[in-house]
Amino acid sequence: MKRIKVIIQFILIISILLIALNRTDANGIIESNLRLRILETTDLHAHMLGFNYKKNRPNLEYGLARTSTLIKQAREEQMNSLLFDVGDVLVGSALGEYVYRSNYLDYHYFHPVFKAMNGLQFDAATLGNHEFNHGLDFLHKSLRGANFPYVNANIYIDDQNQYDGDDLNYFNPFLILDRNFIDTNGKKQKLKIGVIGFLTPIAAEWDKVYFQGKLKIKNIQETAEHFVPIMKKMGADIIIALAHVGFDPDKGLKEKEGNSVFDLSKVKGINAILYGHSHLIFPATEEYNGTGINEETGTINGVPAVQAGYWGNHLGIIDLELIKINGKWLVMGSHSMVKPVFKIINGQIIPLVEEDELIVREMKHTHLEIQWFIQNSQ
Repeated sequence: MKRIKVIIQFILIISILLIALNRTDANGIIESNLRLRILETTDLHAHMLGFNYKKNRPNLEYGLARTSTLIKQAREEQMNSLLFDVGDVLVGSALGEYVYRSNYLDYHYFHPVFKAMNGLQFDAATLGNHEFNHGLDFLHKSLRGANFPYVNANIYIDDQNQYDGDDLNYFNPFLILDRNFIDTNGKKQKLKIGVIGFLTPIAAEWDKVYFQGKLKIKNIQETAEHFVPIMKKMGADIIIALAHVGFDPDKGLKEKEGNSVFDLSKVKGINAILYGHSHLIFPATEEYNGTGINEETGTINGVPAVQAGYWGNHLGIIDLELIKINGKWLVMGSHSMVKPVFKIINGQIIPLVEEDELIVREMKHTHLEIQWFIQNSQ
């Protein structure tokens, strides 16, 4: 009897929810329901293939070629999807070193990293601190190969002789993507997706030879509080923040408050945060504990968030449940998760996905060039 009563209560709850979703909300008429999947790569550090060049052998634990397979699977599961990168793509591997030391960009238009990334149709990206390691000229030569836009809101020009007046952003601070998605009734819906980028301010100190007298990096939270209302006024239905900064602020920052993902999550109007830099994973119960963290849903102060490790060893995913009420889109639910490219069983590394053959073929010649370069540089 008790079991039957529970079943009846469950059916009644579901019925009420279905009626509500198809008819009205306390704030007005629900016009549409839509599921949106947001995908993240971060801290790839030029690891396009799973290959250890120091030991000259394949590695099963990382590489965009494996992450690419996860991306394609995630897109098959949910047709409404967006893909973003959160920085540190150019430096940190034999590939990155080869491109820099061989003057590769003097003879080729595309940086090999973007040869691999372009095929995945990223919607946008932001910059990491390591993008500045080889100077601004190298950075801009590299970025010209990306067929997707880069955004950053808190890097400003720091040369007072060039202009008078308000500070000028060095990159486009944000963009608004016009995208068509299919709702749960099979109807096409147009959304304006606001995308804004941030970088940890300590990067200006780490690479001060390139920043000093040229660029400065402002407080993340204050910058977000300035730009998010502007994005809303420009019609952004939802706002996604790409933040190359950890959950906690970097050591050495003069302004401790406002320069962490935790601080960014307090900014009203941001609907999702994709972050990186610290090479950790979120949500992950062993890493984070404290007020404002919900590991089950993957939220920080109520804002859906994800951090996908490093070197392409995980894919970050945020699923948003959106409803349209009186012409406005609202986030009614979310779930964040990370998917790994491998697992360890009895001390043995087991790949969970195969490498994407398209990226393997795209990188074939560069892969051989790196091996030749290493052999002849010793």
